Amino acid sequence: MIISASRRTDIPAYFSEWMLNRIREGYACVKNPMNNSQIRKVSLAPDDVDCIVFWTKNPEPMLEMLSAFNAYTYYFQLSFNPYENDIETNLPDKNAIMETFKKLSGEIGSKKIIWRYDPVLINEKYTVQYHIEKFYSMSFTLKSYTEKVVFSFMDFYGKIRKNIEKLNIRESTEEEKNILARNFSEAAKENNLAIEACAEEMDFQKINIFRARCIDSVLISEISARQFDKDLSLSKDKNQRPLCGCAASVDIGAYNTCLNGCLYCYANYSQESADANMKKHDPYMAAICS
Repeated sequence: MIISASRRTDIPAYFSEWMLNRIREGYACVKNPMNNSQIRKVSLAPDDVDCIVFWTKNPEPMLEMLSAFNAYTYYFQLSFNPYENDIETNLPDKNAIMETFKKLSGEIGSKKIIWRYDPVLINEKYTVQYHIEKFYSMSFTLKSYTEKVVFSFMDFYGKIRKNIEKLNIRESTEEEKNILARNFSEAAKENNLAIEACAEEMDFQKINIFRARCIDSVLISEISARQFDKDLSLSKDKNQRPLCGCAASVDIGAYNTCLNGCLYCYANYSQESADANMKKHDPYMAAICS
């Protein structure tokens, strides 16, 4: 079993104490997003968990507790974008996040921290040229601290349209996507980074951008074999989009509980709901925001 922590919220940033308590007690409870009365108990015992995949924009609160996860295979996906607080409204200063990225890499190694430049959105401010320049600059800065970058273009989910309508964000054209992908590929190559595209319909393999497996069965097997001499057999996640290459996992997060305030987020599209849910959060309870 792979634990996804979490596509639904930022556990390292806001629920690190809860996660530590869940590890100590050996289980977590997860509400069915479609029916809160259905609750699943998920074992977090080391013998039951093949890997924990952490998704975050700010892992700083978890830096001091990494030793608690020594019995587990794990890695981090750190979304680090070039947006200001008009888009990502409640994140720490980006220079501080950069330093946290470097510290985390120093603690766990560059293989176990994946840089996500995600999503790529376009408007009058965040232009194609803006992304080209920022991606190159960030690639150069992070090249010693990670081995791979994953990007995706923005998906226009119905539930986020109200949040983004004043920002004049538009869908990228096929030509723009090709220009960006080509420049991203060149920047990644120059800085010795592998580069993958997450669940994109367009095929960029001719320019050495391969389809991403964010919950990566190959990486998990490599880390597990090196750290614990375990041989794993992991299956593809049938519950994700057809273009998703992720291995099957169990998500222990909850929707509308993240306070990062990213206006493009499909999982936390109501700030009012997130604020209300966080008031119910108790780090000693078995489920987030019980």
